[in-house]
Amino acid sequence: MIDVPLSALEVAMVQTGTRPVETLRDTTAFAQGLEQLGYHRIWYAEHHHSPAIGAFPPVVLTAHAAASTSAIRLGSGGVLAPHHAPLTLAEQFGTLAALHHGRIDLGIGRGPGTFDEAIARALRRGAGPTTDAEYHDDVAAILSFLVDEVALDPLPEPWLLASSTAGAALAGRLGLPIALAHHIRPDNTRAALDRYRAAFAPSRWCEQPRVLVCVEAVCAETEEEAAWRVGPMDVVKSGLLKGLSEIPFPTPADAAAHSFTEAERQALAGFRAQQAVGTPETVVRRLAQLADETGADELMLTTPVYDLRDRLRSYELIRKYAEATTAP
Repeated sequence: MIDVPLSALEVAMVQTGTRPVETLRDTTAFAQGLEQLGYHRIWYAEHHHSPAIGAFPPVVLTAHAAASTSAIRLGSGGVLAPHHAPLTLAEQFGTLAALHHGRIDLGIGRGPGTFDEAIARALRRGAGPTTDAEYHDDVAAILSFLVDEVALDPLPEPWLLASSTAGAALAGRLGLPIALAHHIRPDNTRAALDRYRAAFAPSRWCEQPRVLVCVEAVCAETEEEAAWRVGPMDVVKSGLLKGLSEIPFPTPADAAAHSFTEAERQALAGFRAQQAVGTPETVVRRLAQLADETGADELMLTTPVYDLRDRLRSYELIRKYAEATTAP
C-alpha cells in the first residue's frame, strides 16, 4: 500500500516524572531501533524553553546519532535559521556530512522554536522576529557558504521546512526539496504543495520537485490502545488551543483523567482525522492515502507518545504492516 520511504521526526518529548537527561539518552536507543527497523532517516527538531520538549540542539543530536548508528540518514528537521549564523550552520553540517559520508541532511526552518519572547530574543541576541527578506537571505547564505566556503565532499542534503505557501514558494524558487509540516498545519498542505510545484526552478540541489510530508502517526494493536497512547499529546494540544504554552507532557493515565471541553474535543478530532492514528491497518491505509493525495516522495512520521517502548512499537507495527501489504 505504501511505495515511498518512511522516516521519523524526533521531537524529544520530556515525559512527566522523568528528567531531560533521560529523554536525551532515549534518543540514542530510538535511532538505533529505527535503523534496525529499516527506516530511511531521522530528523531532530529545534525547540527551546519548553516543559514538554527537550532543548537539545539538532546538530549535537545528529552528530551523536551518526556515531551510534551506521546506515540511517540523520539531520535537522529543522535547525532554525534566524537563531544561527549562516556560516556556522554550513560549517557544522558540512563537517558532519564529510565525517558520515552520504548520511547527513540539513533541514532549515524559520519558526522561533519557543513560545517565550524573551528566549526568542536571547537566541537572536536581542533582535526581534526575522522578516521575510532576512529569512530568504539567511537561507541563500547557508547554501552559498556550503558550496563556496565549506566545499567538503559530500555536502549535506539541504531541505526547506514549510507549513505555509510563503515558505513553499521560497523552497520552489531556490530549487530545494520541501518538507511540509502536515502534522502542525494540515489545512495548509494542499495549497503549499501547489505553490511549491508552481514555483519550482531546477537547481544544483534538486532537478525536479521533491516532497516530504510529515504526519503524526500513532499505532497500536487496537484502536483503544492507540487512543490511550495519543492522549498525552491531546492534553498538550488542548493547552495550546487555550493559548497556554507551558504544558508538561503527561502520563497516559493523567491524560485519560483530563477533562476536555466539547470545543476541544471537536478540534482534536478534526486534527486527528487528518493524521494517522489507530491499528496497523488503519494507520497504513491513512498513510497510503496521504501519500497518494499529496504525491509525496517520502513520509516522515512523528509519534509523540509517552514511553519509548510504545513509541518504538508504533514504528515497528507500521513498518511490518507496510512491508506485508506491499510484498509481491
